[in-house]
Amino acid sequence: MASLLLNPASTTHLRLTPLYLQPFHCRAVHRRRRRQPPTAVDFHRILSSPNDEIIMATQEDQLRQILSQSLSPDKTTRQNAERALLSARSAPGHALAVLRVVSVSNDPPNAATTGGDLPVRQAAAVHFKNMVKGGWAPDEDNDDGRVARYIIPESDRALIKDNLVSLMCTVPPQLQSQCSESIALIASSDFPARWDNLLGDLISKFADPSNSDWNVVNGVLLTANSILKRFRHVQRSDALYADILYVLERLQEPLTRLFVSITSQIDGIDMAGDIIGLTARLSALRSINRIFFSLNYQDLPEYFEDHMGEWMAGFAKLLQYTNPILVDEDEETQPAPTLTLLPNPLNLVGSVLVRIRRFNGATGPIDNVQVSVVQNLNLYGNKDEEPFLPYLPQFTTLVWNLLMTVTPHSKHDALATISIRFLSSLIGKLMHRQLFEGEGTLREIFGRIVIPNLTVRDIDEERFEDDPAEFILSDMESSDTESRRKCTQELLRAMCRQFESQTTLICSEHVSQMLGRFAADEDQWKMKDVAIHLMLGIAIRAESAQFGVSQVNDGINVMEFFSSQILSELQEADMSVRPMVKATCIKFVSTFRNQFTKEQLVALIPLLVSHLGTSDVVVHTYASVAIEKILTTKVDGINNTKECKVSGAELKPFLNNLFTGLFLIVDNTDLNENEYVMKCIMRTLSVARDDLMDVIQVVLEKLTAALAQVAKNPKNPQFNHFLFESIAVLILAVCTKDATLTAAFEHFLFPPFQTVLQMEVVEFTPYVFQLLAQILEFRLEGSGLGEAYTSLFPPLLTPILWERKGNIPALSRLLTAYLSKGPNDLVPHLLGILGVFQKLVSSKANEQYAFDLLRGIIVYLPQEAFMPRMKDILQILMMKLQHGRTPRYVGNLTHFFALFIGKFGSQAYLDQLNQLQPGLGLMLLVQVWVPRLQTVSPTRLEAKTQIVGLTKLLCETPALLSDANSQKIWSQVMGCAVKIVCSPESNLNSLSIQDNNDDADIGYDATYSVLHFATRPAKDPFPDVSDAGTLLVQSVGKLCSSHPGRITPLIVHGLSSNSKLNAGFEVLCQKAGVQLS
Repeated sequence: MASLLLNPASTTHLRLTPLYLQPFHCRAVHRRRRRQPPTAVDFHRILSSPNDEIIMATQEDQLRQILSQSLSPDKTTRQNAERALLSARSAPGHALAVLRVVSVSNDPPNAATTGGDLPVRQAAAVHFKNMVKGGWAPDEDNDDGRVARYIIPESDRALIKDNLVSLMCTVPPQLQSQCSESIALIASSDFPARWDNLLGDLISKFADPSNSDWNVVNGVLLTANSILKRFRHVQRSDALYADILYVLERLQEPLTRLFVSITSQIDGIDMAGDIIGLTARLSALRSINRIFFSLNYQDLPEYFEDHMGEWMAGFAKLLQYTNPILVDEDEETQPAPTLTLLPNPLNLVGSVLVRIRRFNGATGPIDNVQVSVVQNLNLYGNKDEEPFLPYLPQFTTLVWNLLMTVTPHSKHDALATISIRFLSSLIGKLMHRQLFEGEGTLREIFGRIVIPNLTVRDIDEERFEDDPAEFILSDMESSDTESRRKCTQELLRAMCRQFESQTTLICSEHVSQMLGRFAADEDQWKMKDVAIHLMLGIAIRAESAQFGVSQVNDGINVMEFFSSQILSELQEADMSVRPMVKATCIKFVSTFRNQFTKEQLVALIPLLVSHLGTSDVVVHTYASVAIEKILTTKVDGINNTKECKVSGAELKPFLNNLFTGLFLIVDNTDLNENEYVMKCIMRTLSVARDDLMDVIQVVLEKLTAALAQVAKNPKNPQFNHFLFESIAVLILAVCTKDATLTAAFEHFLFPPFQTVLQMEVVEFTPYVFQLLAQILEFRLEGSGLGEAYTSLFPPLLTPILWERKGNIPALSRLLTAYLSKGPNDLVPHLLGILGVFQKLVSSKANEQYAFDLLRGIIVYLPQEAFMPRMKDILQILMMKLQHGRTPRYVGNLTHFFALFIGKFGSQAYLDQLNQLQPGLGLMLLVQVWVPRLQTVSPTRLEAKTQIVGLTKLLCETPALLSDANSQKIWSQVMGCAVKIVCSPESNLNSLSIQDNNDDADIGYDATYSVLHFATRPAKDPFPDVSDAGTLLVQSVGKLCSSHPGRITPLIVHGLSSNSKLNAGFEVLCQKAGVQLS
């Protein structure tokens, strides 16, 4: 590869960086002039001289003042402090100075109370954690939302890693959690390879028998748990197993000793009245169990197999453990002790009394540790580990007994759900069938587990009325949140997999009895609710959250149950009657939407629309969900396609009432932003897109009003995403029919968009840029940019906009739209655009957007505008190839080469590259371009672009026919071109994948949320080429005619390695009517 790289001497005359990147560099230079980096200080060492102490104290006081200002209620003061902290992040010693603020209390020595400066210390801890998050391992994909522009100096890192664990053990719990997170973040990058003392430091804190500080023990165990969680969700690899082995060799034995020791202590005589000590030990056991879970997640380690008896004995003891001093049987919620700081041996922050607080639905310490035990049992049960099988009957009995003693109170929900899930995993497997077979056992499961956990509780009614968001989250089928009902229905389905006929029979008996009790007394509506949930549990054989039920239990007549029990509830005009049952009935319709005919679904829509008017949030939310899911239900169409079961024409009669009901909910500021309602609006607009002209103005006014409201305080990212999707689908539907209406959208949307940009609502700016691009792309050809877009363009090159990585995809698309619609207007801004290109291409995460921009430049701008800069552009690309070559970068680069040649010819390609280094064009072809095409075949639009470029390269480059070596290159290029044309995966003449809008998985993404309905349509840079394969063979045929007898042997040689290519090329020639000479 060295032969390809430019001679450094040949590049010294290029001074393009100051020219292109002046807007990006001037501010950084200004900062460097102003900033006085603090002196590097080890926060645990005593300074060597009084002068150093004075300097350090002054800097520390300044830092404390800035941190205090960052908590100010005054926005200007707070923002100035935040900017000061951001600008100091990479200064040598800054991270150490921050940690010193965290470690040392600044309370007066004789203060009556301590902790007065705790908020400042906590702000310092959060600031340090954020520094680590964004600057410890600064790759372009860091999570702080900004492109990495700083890094914690190497000189500070060793001191930080040597002292951070000790610091965590000496600060109050409020700070300890932040330090623990910082350790875990550093460990994700450096552990174990570059932090080999971390595990030893952590172990030393809990393995020392003399250490009785449970704050320290629990702190290091929580930290170890955070670090080792990654073992659960990382793809298996040799490197992963090497890391697990490294940890096991050091941790498995002391962890086991600690586990055995604590389990022997919890029922000791000295623990009888020590609530604090007992709770601390149970908390430690919970952390130990989670660490055990991580270490066993991938495979059962040999050590734990050998010591399984000790662990299983401890697990069994914990599942049977009770202690009345930690339980209040009369309380719905569990009193939870708040473990603040115990008397600290280092006397850094004094001591704080431990107090008891009540949490809404908090899980008690005993339940917490028992939940962690059952999670471990569930892990082993799902793995079917042979050494665990002898213990399985005992633990099945213990978990069963736990469920028998669990109360309906919400404080026991976590234990109930994981225990039910454990039984479900066993009962659903054939190998464990003998543990549950027998009608008596199945009936007992129904009577003692299924029915009690499906029955509506007082807490469920309270949530339904007072906290509907929480109720919906736990009850929705597609939610990840577990609830007793959802886990119980999974248990029923597991029972049906092994004992379908018996389960169906027993369940049907219960359903009949409950419906009979309801018929006799309608005040017993809970019986009907349980009956419906029983049907939801046993009727489904196969389903998916996106597409609904695909297979039902043959023993259940779903439609008959709907007609007799569900329909009457939906037809009830009084919305205040049995609202929880109504919600369950609507959920039934939504779940079994595939089983309804088109006519039934159309008849259901007005019933569901009527439920949008109820004041019960759960009911109108479930109605919105049901309508949205009905509109995505599909049936088989022509040519193996899928089409909506309910079309826009069938939806049209209900549009006015539907939009009225939906927007009444959105407009009600007393209600929280409802993402399900907004998603229903989006889906309705999508399905009814051909019939929106009558409602467009009203809908757009409602959407922009909602946008103005949420922009004041964005709270619900899913709601916000569906709001912008709704605007996008409205633009798509209307402007596809009449592009002149872009002016109307500009009139309506520019004012709220300007408000968003002026208010710096960072959550919304990527959406605004996408919609601006969408509207601009719909402008009529030749209409120019218009005044609004023209005035908007210069601020788009402002550096701060490009610092947030969430903005970059949308901004680069918007710049490309500008290039396509106003190329002449953008020529004066070319240097600024190229500055953006250079910034993006330097980042691995953003290089794709750099090439999108570069392709836009050469496709849309006049050739005379950018060709004088082409040498500098290629210089940037070659330097990135030298220092940051990856398969993705090579793919983007060769795609660009093909486009450039397709537009300007092969000689322009060779001339431009040869200016940098003689022969560079052919060397890139041989060593970069051809190898890439030999290993990876491009698809769709890139495949077509490659064929167009390669065809010109083959047929318009005399240098490739000048000697034997060049002719060999020609043959290789020919083989690559034919390979692309003949590949069935290339979809050569298809511009892009045609997404089905109704099936799309649309939703918010924390990194960058693409607006599905604003997706840029692929634009063919070579619209005159209808068939790239035909172009190739016709052009090669003409070349053969002009060089009789010379080209055919080269073709044969290029295709000789693959007989399929030879046959495919012959088919192409026959199809195009080309006969080679």
